[in-house]
Amino acid sequence: MTLHDRHRAVIPDWAALYYRRPIELTHGEGRHVWDADGNRYLDFFGGILTTMTAHALPEVTKAVAEQAGRIIHSSTLYLNRPMIELAERIAALSGIPDARVFFTTSGTEANDTALLLATAYRRSNQVLAMRNSYHGRSFSAVSITGNRAWSPTSLSPLQTLYVHGGVRGRGPYAQLSDERFIEACVADLEDLLGHTREAAALIAEPVQGVGGFTSPPDGLFAAFREVLSRHGVLWISDEVQTGWGRTGDHFWGWQAHDGNGPPDILTFAKGIGNGMSIGGVVAPAAIMNCLDANSISTFGGSPVTMAAGLANLTYLLEHDLQGNARRVGGLLIERLRAITAGTPVVREVRGRGLMIGVELVVPGTDEANPEAASAVLEAARAGGLLIGKGGGHDTSVLRIAPPLTLTVAEAEEGASILEEALREV
Repeated sequence: MTLHDRHRAVIPDWAALYYRRPIELTHGEGRHVWDADGNRYLDFFGGILTTMTAHALPEVTKAVAEQAGRIIHSSTLYLNRPMIELAERIAALSGIPDARVFFTTSGTEANDTALLLATAYRRSNQVLAMRNSYHGRSFSAVSITGNRAWSPTSLSPLQTLYVHGGVRGRGPYAQLSDERFIEACVADLEDLLGHTREAAALIAEPVQGVGGFTSPPDGLFAAFREVLSRHGVLWISDEVQTGWGRTGDHFWGWQAHDGNGPPDILTFAKGIGNGMSIGGVVAPAAIMNCLDANSISTFGGSPVTMAAGLANLTYLLEHDLQGNARRVGGLLIERLRAITAGTPVVREVRGRGLMIGVELVVPGTDEANPEAASAVLEAARAGGLLIGKGGGHDTSVLRIAPPLTLTVAEAEEGASILEEALREV
């Protein structure tokens, strides 16, 4: 029996695997991984944007091993030096005044916690979310996800209303200028709030991840903030995929929309642990401390994961990986635009830094082409390149998000493999 057969015998059908012949990754180094057959791949997806710095980064593996040799687990019922030290650094970097930090084990749990805080603080279970969004797989996170392919039930503990603005290039406002696009989305938000009871919060990804790396014009959420503040509605910025400098231009995605200050609540996960399970929430003390019942986390803030996060964050800052994402990502985007120019199956190359989407369509139309996306994924893998895919319910966007240490030579190599894969399609 193959490993794939064993997987199918014990793992749910809805836990999808990439590729017609799924691969087992056995080890990695830098920006490369190897499978069980000895094949080497350039990794342009990083375990869904989670391997942020590099595979087997010595500084992180050393910190994990040393901490594991001292104590692996204690829970939040005891003082935890690595957790406090990482919380201090994240609070200072967040831009949120009088910030408090609560650690979780995933981005899903972080968003779940943010929703708990917002609804308790505002005494409302009504939440505003963006169309085409994705916020996790828990019951509450699914209920605010504006993406049918990732929302398996209509049952919800929340009343969710969806607003325009997450997707610039499609929808009723696509043909407007950036300025008019923002005006139309703000008018839509104003109109929506005029027909509802008081909402708790708007949750939004500055760049939609699973939705295909789509984003609004800079400043949209700052304009939203003016409306939200008048109504007392909180702004939750879901930075699970956009945080830690991946977009190159900013350390946090919300900073492209900072005209009216930072968000009320910020959530993070993925890259900070470089593969270790870390998520978290940042909020001002007034919001974070609003809960009137006990709450702890058994595994959030684990000494081992916190040690990994500290080492990873230190490496990221000391080596200016945000700057590298801006420089190498900018070159990669331009290279991808050059190789896809005049390619009928490619509708658009978009993104910021090392967060890049290539949207595929049926040639000669604007119709999404998920079959082509799957074919390119397979062809890229055959050429030695791992990428992801996403893009609303149609899954027709190639998602490119390598570790932030990517070199110019590796960017060029990956672009060449992708060029050949697109040619095959």
